[in-house]
Amino acid sequence: MSGKRHVYAFQDGDGKNKHLLGGKGANLCEMTQFGLNVPPGFVITTETCLEYLEETSRGLPEGVMTQVREQMAAVEQATGKGFGDAQNPLLVSVRSGSAMSMPGMMDTILNLGLNADTLQGVFEQTGDARFGYDAYRRFIQLFGKVALNVPDELFDAEFDAVKQKAHVTADVGLSADDLKEISERFLRVFEEHTGRAFPEDPYDQLEIAIKAVFGSWMGKRAVDYRREFNITPEMANGTAVNVCTMVFGNRGDDSATGVAFTRNPGTGENKLFGEYLINAQGEDVVAGIRTPKPIDKLADEMPEMARQLAELRDKLESHYKEVQDFEFTIERGTLYCLQTRNGKMNAIAMVRTSVEMVQEGLLSKEEALLRIDPAHLEQMLYPRLDPKARVEPIAQGLPASPGAASGFAVFDADRAEIQGKDQGQKVILLREETKPEDIHGFFAAQGILTSRGGKTSHAAVVARGMGKPCVAGAEGIHVDVQRREAYVGGRVIREGDMLTIDGSTGNVFLGEIPMVEPDFSAELNRLLQWADEVAYLRVMANADTPNDAARALKYGAKGIGLCRTERMFNAVERLPVVIEMIVAEDQAQRQAALDKLLPMQRADFKGLFEVMSPLPVTIRLLDPPIHEFLPTERQLQSDLEQLSHLRRSVLGMEVLAGSMILLHDPSAAKSEADSMRHIVDLELVEQAIEKKTLMLKKVRALTEVNPMLGHRGVRLGITFPEIYKMQIRATLEAEAECAAIGIEVHPQMMVPQVCTAEELKRVRGYMDEIRSDVEQKSGQRLNCRFGTMIEVVRACMRAESLAEEAEFFSFGTNDLTQATFSFSREDAENKFLPMYNQAGILQDNPFEVLDAKGVGKLMQLAVEWGRGVKPELSVGICGEHGGHPQSIAFCHQAGLNYVSCSAPRVPVARLAAAHAALNAVKT
Repeated sequence: MSGKRHVYAFQDGDGKNKHLLGGKGANLCEMTQFGLNVPPGFVITTETCLEYLEETSRGLPEGVMTQVREQMAAVEQATGKGFGDAQNPLLVSVRSGSAMSMPGMMDTILNLGLNADTLQGVFEQTGDARFGYDAYRRFIQLFGKVALNVPDELFDAEFDAVKQKAHVTADVGLSADDLKEISERFLRVFEEHTGRAFPEDPYDQLEIAIKAVFGSWMGKRAVDYRREFNITPEMANGTAVNVCTMVFGNRGDDSATGVAFTRNPGTGENKLFGEYLINAQGEDVVAGIRTPKPIDKLADEMPEMARQLAELRDKLESHYKEVQDFEFTIERGTLYCLQTRNGKMNAIAMVRTSVEMVQEGLLSKEEALLRIDPAHLEQMLYPRLDPKARVEPIAQGLPASPGAASGFAVFDADRAEIQGKDQGQKVILLREETKPEDIHGFFAAQGILTSRGGKTSHAAVVARGMGKPCVAGAEGIHVDVQRREAYVGGRVIREGDMLTIDGSTGNVFLGEIPMVEPDFSAELNRLLQWADEVAYLRVMANADTPNDAARALKYGAKGIGLCRTERMFNAVERLPVVIEMIVAEDQAQRQAALDKLLPMQRADFKGLFEVMSPLPVTIRLLDPPIHEFLPTERQLQSDLEQLSHLRRSVLGMEVLAGSMILLHDPSAAKSEADSMRHIVDLELVEQAIEKKTLMLKKVRALTEVNPMLGHRGVRLGITFPEIYKMQIRATLEAEAECAAIGIEVHPQMMVPQVCTAEELKRVRGYMDEIRSDVEQKSGQRLNCRFGTMIEVVRACMRAESLAEEAEFFSFGTNDLTQATFSFSREDAENKFLPMYNQAGILQDNPFEVLDAKGVGKLMQLAVEWGRGVKPELSVGICGEHGGHPQSIAFCHQAGLNYVSCSAPRVPVARLAAAHAALNAVKT
């Protein structure tokens, strides 16, 4: 054999080299070499495929068919049959196989080598004309469809005509003569559609088939599949072609074919799982032509074959150390293994099999952890739609927070609370976009649907924090809040209509779709315990209420890395007090409102400390601009117009009543006016107008061109120090109250939006002063730590000076990413980021996957410079990236101590942290 090697025999190929031989070919080589009964054959490499696709006009690369003939001679010798031999013909299958499994996406041709002469040889070999014609008609159809694009419908029409003439409904009822007629009809279809005779030379057939299978790599199905599952050329490039001796499961009642998993792929149960058919070929099992039988039944029909199949199962698992999905054929009492690959399982099965395979000694704990993609754990942690439900979505948005939920559509947070909390109904909050004041509606709703916003929008972030499903940015839906209707296509969604949203896919459905509840199993707990043992990064949770904290503990969080105190301001009973604080005309009025908020915040923090004891709880001081707690200018103007109209109506009725008194009917007029006053209290209307007018004035005064870069965070706390002082006092008094009753707590105070050490010094001064006062009054020694968020680029550049004031850093990577890229998150995700990703301008959405090359370098500099001043400096991350596996791997590499994420992502982060540690050791 001279020149480049294009072809490898099964007994020669490297079973580990899937990039060269494809997954199927590599496994056929490996199974052959460790002693399984695999029909003889050979693999044509993926490199050959790529060469062919570059120059299809020249045909197969030079030397390919020469090497194929050499390998075919070896197969002939191994089988004692001849390719094209009219007396003892060798038939082969020609199958695809890339480095990554792409089931059903590329092409296969079976029974290749049949022609008028070799068909007679099959009759001689088998003494079974029906079998011969059955194989022939299958070959003609597959070859015609795959190699020369003859539509299946043309063959099916002829097939159905013969079945109808023979008065049978299934192919198993056809006689040899029927199948002979079908074969003849198929040949005519082929010739009429292609304008050429069916190729008789087996080597012509083989060359055409090889080209067709190579070509299927660029077929629409395969291209779409690779795009959908992000299979890059580095992961799989080109398909191999596997030429394998045909074995027949349709040789009679002592023959069969089937597909099996070594364990149940749905539950993980350690039991052979699969289906088979007696007297059938493999395509019959998957094509729905006949109803397969469960693999358990094989012991009744073929006990010896069932025993051998159990042995095959054990050999596969022992060798591959992984659950296998394999194909088998039984021909005249002999069992063959035709293919194996790692079985695709859901998360429940992956977790169970990982734990049990460690217990069985097949895997180490480290191998068990690494075989599970951390992101797949989400399947176990959220309600999901029943996969049996077959319903078409009416719209699709961004899958912003995973899980599924059904409920009645409501268009504002107040109504969501009334119907959801007070009346106990399931509701979906449907908004154009959400704001912080909608928080009470979030608590009451089963899920959130918005027509605007991205995966890091307010709705998405809050929903993930609460573990509620959210579909954001469903731009096909037009929301009219005033009319309480939404429009999608030709449909109208009215308030009270039942909706179902799938936050894992972004799909929106009309009506209620059945759900499957999540399962936080004992095996998952065991697996995550192993993960914690090897991980360096601690995983904490973002949580704002005691309920959130309890949920975080359930998921295994090691503390709270971010408590957003502004969420507490949005509670219904507090928002009026917060608004009173905002609209205050002077410091005295503002302080009076803050004095009302102090005991509320203190109780909030105490509740968190009690639930999380003795784990740390990080309190972030107020971050958003205060205008976010007020209605919009547009909403206030609308409210004032309605109130003014109401006032005019009442006054007009009083004028009318006066006229009626003067004219003719004083008693009726007085009754009408009294009735109107009973319905509408004019004094209350006047008070509402005054309040709304004051709020409108404040909203206009607070309006900023770019509020995200404006008067917020520490800038707000320094401008209005009484706000931060109230929150600091509430935190420290809550710590003191817990200490007084023997509850161990470890609070941490975190200052947002810092860009200079002078800001930290100022706030630390507030804290030191208040700490001294609280310690003196309570008699308790307080240990609250002081730190800062790093979310401003200048903070990264000045990390050494910030470290002189702070005991810990926590990267707020949402804002840091926005600042680094100069991207507005929601605008970027809805306008150009998808195109950037598709065009390869950016590899990932930087708001989903931490940008290691830009944002990451800033983080590394900040860590290095901060620890240069304070080596014991604790550093974490509390942005959305804290729950993303790839981002967690970077955090480990950068030397962070912890990550913090929404509670439902804590298990994902725990496993990802273990992966990061294990992979770091490997490299």
